[in-house]
Amino acid sequence: MMINKITIKNNVKIIDNSYVIKKKQKSLDDTYNYLLSRSFDYFPEVIKEDDKYIYYKYISDLKEPKEQKIIDLINLLILLHSKTTFYKEIDIDHYKAIYESINNEIDDTYNYYNNLMDNIDNEIFMSPANYLIARNITLIYKSLNYAKENINKWYKLIENNRKVRVVLLHNNLTLDHYLKNDKPYLISWDKSTIDMPIFDLVSLYKNNYLDFEFTDLLKIYLSKYPLTKEEMVLFLTIISIPSKIALSSSEYKTVLEVRKLLDYIYKTNELRKEYRIKEQTNKS
Repeated sequence: MMINKITIKNNVKIIDNSYVIKKKQKSLDDTYNYLLSRSFDYFPEVIKEDDKYIYYKYISDLKEPKEQKIIDLINLLILLHSKTTFYKEIDIDHYKAIYESINNEIDDTYNYYNNLMDNIDNEIFMSPANYLIARNITLIYKSLNYAKENINKWYKLIENNRKVRVVLLHNNLTLDHYLKNDKPYLISWDKSTIDMPIFDLVSLYKNNYLDFEFTDLLKIYLSKYPLTKEEMVLFLTIISIPSKIALSSSEYKTVLEVRKLLDYIYKTNELRKEYRIKEQTNKS
């Protein structure tokens, strides 16, 4: 077969706008078959695969405003979770492992910022990035304190549970992995797994918090696929753990990273505030 055009985009090769070649990370047969068994066919058609590559039918993405696109993605996520929901028997060790993992992440992040502040305090003249960190360190610690309190709250809520609600997670949600043509599609299922639905929301939030008002998106999701109290508590806990700043030899890049972290904390605080107001309203 003669090839006229090869386009390389996001680590895939697009051949003549007819099919896509992607390096195989794992076999997705079981994932796709399970989705089909649940009447969910919103993924690209596999033409063939071999030991190294998977060949997909090419899907051209229709142009639409990103604000509409993210809403369409949320609605497709609701459908995915609704179609694949089931309840899994677990023992207390399952929840204990989650609790310890998140606690360890919180403690590790505390230690990272404590050490960073020790280094900053020893500076004679603060760099712009370090000044920005020092001035806002209270915000970082408040987020970590909230996460610490909430993970303990979550553990008390679930300590007697022996079932957990799980779904098939896409587990890598970004706008780049959503396409719209004759119907909506989710692509790049290599990280898919079975777990609690909140983990898709966590990845969607972390990938898109700067671009959209996530409070509104969460309202859409919750209106059709409500989270339980313990799921919401765990979701808010996980997103409240600030990332470690990626320090760079470029002061400019480090300042941008600090600013990005602070924007994330502000956005997350607003989201938590909205949920707290809703929770108090429901109690009254």
